[in-house]
Amino acid sequence: MACYHLLLLAILITSVASLQPTNGQLSPNYYSSTCPQALSIVKAAIAAAIKNETRIGASLLRLHFHDCFVNGCDGSVLLDDNATFIGEKTAVPNNNSARGFNVVDNIKAQLEKACPGVVSCADLLAIAARDSVVQLGGPSWTVRLGRRDSTTASRSAANTSIPPPTSNLSALISSFSAQGLSIKDLVTLAGAHTIGLSRCTSFRGHIYNDSNIDPSFASLRRRICPRSGNDSVLAPLDLQTPTFFDNLYYKNLLNHKGLLHSDQELFNGNSTDALVKSYAARNSLFFNEFPKSIIKMGNVKPLTGTAGEIRRNCRRAN
Repeated sequence: MACYHLLLLAILITSVASLQPTNGQLSPNYYSSTCPQALSIVKAAIAAAIKNETRIGASLLRLHFHDCFVNGCDGSVLLDDNATFIGEKTAVPNNNSARGFNVVDNIKAQLEKACPGVVSCADLLAIAARDSVVQLGGPSWTVRLGRRDSTTASRSAANTSIPPPTSNLSALISSFSAQGLSIKDLVTLAGAHTIGLSRCTSFRGHIYNDSNIDPSFASLRRRICPRSGNDSVLAPLDLQTPTFFDNLYYKNLLNHKGLLHSDQELFNGNSTDALVKSYAARNSLFFNEFPKSIIKMGNVKPLTGTAGEIRRNCRRAN
């Protein structure tokens, strides 16, 4: 009988251990026993948020990207400034631009009510990104979980780690390479710009100064974005279907109708042209590859084990 109990104990320990991330590896089953309703809570909240405002799906996807590119996927982008640090919300790539924080607060409150102190803010962002893409007609994927939250943030790191919309291809490649992401990942993840809007201040240089842009498209955007002023006026990143996740972003690039300088750099007589053409020709190929790249991005330097914490409020450390 003693041997039998020891065997049961060993099986239990092994089963629990299999749900925990080891050596930085994340698990899709991480919350299966500690908060089995976590995924359904996030999914329902995302559906409601997008029903209320379609644009929020792109905003939440962008938060995951901006989180992972600054010291790893640790929820640091969500932290408000405090007495010890200036957070990432006012960094150049995020200031008056990053949004969706109230939606994150709402989801986190629901998760805390169901499973107090269990689901991290970093994981919340990863799940929300997937559910937003699916809700807007894009592909699904299995989200790896088990990230923990940072207790600090860095505006300076956000300013240097997130590639600006003025980046050339070389700078984009370097920025992604610094995160362990390949040129293929760069082109694939850029496809997230099939949804969402951008501010005039981000695309002004492209529509006035660049030659690799369709003249009629540049003229169209100049109507709302003058050489000075109107910085916050918005235009869709995807000219055709800005609220639907598809491959038309790449087709726009082939026609020199990328909104941002950094977008059109991906199709400008360089090494990335061939992949842009492939994605433009086959939506199924893009849908097959996007999940692979975003899963890879979601595994950038996660805090696991005893590192970091599980924030109860995503805006501040416990």
